[in-house]
Amino acid sequence: MAVDTVTQVFVDGAFEDLADELAGYIDNVKKVDESEGTRAEIKPLLEANQKDEVLKKLVTASPVLNTAPEKEFTAAYNLLVYLVVQSPNVNIFLPKVCENLSRPITSSPTNSSGLSLSVLTTLFNLLQPDNQVRYNVFQATLRMVKTSGLYEMLRPQLKKLDIWIEQWDIDEEDQRELFGHIAEVAEDAGEEEEAYQFTLRALRTFDPKDAGEISSKEASDLSIRALKSALSSNTHFDFQDLTSLPPVQALSDSHPVYAELLEIVSEKELEDYNDFLDEHDDFLDEAGLDNSKLHRKMRLLTLASLAASTNSRELEYKRIAKALQVPDEDVEMWVIDVIRAGLVEGKLSQQKQMFLVHRTTYRVFGEKQWREVATRLDTWKESLAGVLEVVRRERQAAEDQKQREQHDVERKTNGQSGMGAGRRVGGRDNMIEMGTD
Repeated sequence: MAVDTVTQVFVDGAFEDLADELAGYIDNVKKVDESEGTRAEIKPLLEANQKDEVLKKLVTASPVLNTAPEKEFTAAYNLLVYLVVQSPNVNIFLPKVCENLSRPITSSPTNSSGLSLSVLTTLFNLLQPDNQVRYNVFQATLRMVKTSGLYEMLRPQLKKLDIWIEQWDIDEEDQRELFGHIAEVAEDAGEEEEAYQFTLRALRTFDPKDAGEISSKEASDLSIRALKSALSSNTHFDFQDLTSLPPVQALSDSHPVYAELLEIVSEKELEDYNDFLDEHDDFLDEAGLDNSKLHRKMRLLTLASLAASTNSRELEYKRIAKALQVPDEDVEMWVIDVIRAGLVEGKLSQQKQMFLVHRTTYRVFGEKQWREVATRLDTWKESLAGVLEVVRRERQAAEDQKQREQHDVERKTNGQSGMGAGRRVGGRDNMIEMGTD
């Protein structure tokens, strides 16, 4: 696949000689007499040094190269590409070459896609990095990857896409077309997450200040496509990446039922989803959405919301069963699933019939969530105040005990000093003397 440096292709010979050689090869593949073929047509043009006119003849006749023997295909097309990129008007000729390469290689049905991608890669790399024609060649490459399913050849190069877009200096509309095309290619290859991310990138190219643009049919179609992808995914649970986009927000006017469903999966619970189904009983089928997937997603999201709103961090099995509308014996299975989904962390206590919540993530963070945080902070503040009071009392009791012990030591010391008054200890001259005057 393409790289971000210019490739050098070494071909010996002057333009005239190489053009004549390629024309002769084309005539040979066509099986026409050289006096009546492309070689004869370009001869006077070469003599007049009309190179672009020569290239027009060669490019016009080039579709026949798709029937060339497999072993000769790449060399023949590389020669054509080399001649074309010598022209200052290369942009005139490349669309036709890319169109040819998008068609089947009849001489090699098995390796058709690989051969075309090889030539497109050479063409892409021969162009200067800032040449906008690279954009058109890359689009042709995408079409070929879409047809062939060779997405793995494209994946590593998508890392360089932002650099290329900057070099090509393409506007938002072209960027949107490019991102949308990549999303389609990724979706066809079963790369759901990459398809979703490129659809989001396409949505971000709309001007948020242009009401007409964000509510256009193109914007609505892309928004619905992204929403369906997120709803159908088994691993997508955070919808803020969608709700923050102006084109998606504009669905509330153009497609209110889609907007209502997005609001439910973003911040509401299973009961609300069931009410939605009662009100719009045919909507999911018409939209091509799987109710069983959405039902599972809503149960997991409901359990996540329940865990996030529990101040005590302890959830009774019965409370979970009621919220999820499942039998008590299924509670542990759903708790395990929500932990696996990364929405909650915690521990099951079968003995207490409790789910002990360690960590959870809010689905949305608005006024309600701020109130819950404030309530928890007040609870923690009261708990800490109680702990500090206990510590203060224990510290005071320790100080009092220390003082009592110190007083006891002083009393004992003073008592011993009083009993020893008037006594002399020593030799004969220091005997105790007692008597009366």
